[in-house]
Amino acid sequence: MPPRKHNWRRRSVVPTHSPPQNGPTPRAEPEEHDPANRDQASIVQAALYRDGHRVATPDSLADTFRRLREHRDGMAWIGLHRPTEAEVLSLAEEFDLHELAVEDALEAHQRPKLERYGDTLFVVLRAARYLDAPEEVDFGELHIFVGKDFLITVRHGAAPDLSAVRHRMEQTPELLALGPEAVLYAILDAVVDGYAPVVAGVQNDIDEIETEVFGGDPAVSRRIYELSREVVEFQRATRPLVGMLHGLISGFAKYGTDEELQRRLRDVADHVTQTSERVDGFRQALTDILAVNATLVTQQQNAEMRALAEAGFEQNEEIKKISSWAAILFAPTLVGTIYGMNFETMPELKWAGGYPFAILLMAVVCVSLYFVFKRRDWL
Repeated sequence: MPPRKHNWRRRSVVPTHSPPQNGPTPRAEPEEHDPANRDQASIVQAALYRDGHRVATPDSLADTFRRLREHRDGMAWIGLHRPTEAEVLSLAEEFDLHELAVEDALEAHQRPKLERYGDTLFVVLRAARYLDAPEEVDFGELHIFVGKDFLITVRHGAAPDLSAVRHRMEQTPELLALGPEAVLYAILDAVVDGYAPVVAGVQNDIDEIETEVFGGDPAVSRRIYELSREVVEFQRATRPLVGMLHGLISGFAKYGTDEELQRRLRDVADHVTQTSERVDGFRQALTDILAVNATLVTQQQNAEMRALAEAGFEQNEEIKKISSWAAILFAPTLVGTIYGMNFETMPELKWAGGYPFAILLMAVVCVSLYFVFKRRDWL
């Protein structure tokens, strides 16, 4: 069978990774790639299947293409992890992949979507996993090309673990024999099943946040904000899947895909709908919690301000009392000071009633000031 030729113009882009080296590629899909090994080939695993059974395990893309031409009734399943531009372009040339889909696979950072380019289906998924230690959600991106006799996965990120999907499919050859559509179903099922631990982890975080909110933890606002951002990202990953899966189900029915596969895909769609509804509920719950936390913080601030105001009022009352008694004591001090100057020419020095008059004047002034301050509630 002659090689397929692409019909789009290749763009001149400087490769962002070093070209793959010759030699055998790893046989198991790792959770993560060590940056120190980025010069190794990014082919995680490539295999050819016939009637649901593996018939070849090529070591390179060129070998995969050659063996697929030899097995006209076979199917190639190629798994890549952060491939180089040269690898993606060779796949595009061999399988006639559309330019826009190739560009998306190279650049990544795409929203979940489902596109059909001729006989090739292009699917973008956002996988997620919950990390227990930091209590956060880690997102990965998966691009899938599905053709009549091939399925290519381009993974950006640690999730999902497609080695488990491959092992599961090889354990059920009757399902794998249904072709690339069956592999696509298995990948969708694995991605959606991977959402369940994330939902449980986020629910646990929300429960803890509710306890912290009513416990008066001052750092809870930051945790609410960070979890809200993760829930929004989770919502962006799950919500488009509902429409995507319904469109895929319609396509399966239109092209006469196996009925059992259609039933399995409908089951995945039900799980996605449930997950999407839970995520929507999380976002609403966090919005309500944030509002309650703001109310509690406001109430606490009001209570503190009220306590400060009461303390200030009591302090003012004390100052009034001190000021009143100071004014009362100042009057006799003033009179006594004047009479204590002992000037010879000072009036009333030789007056017999001068002393009783001074005492009486002090008493009258003090009593008058006392009643004035008492009437004004200063004393």
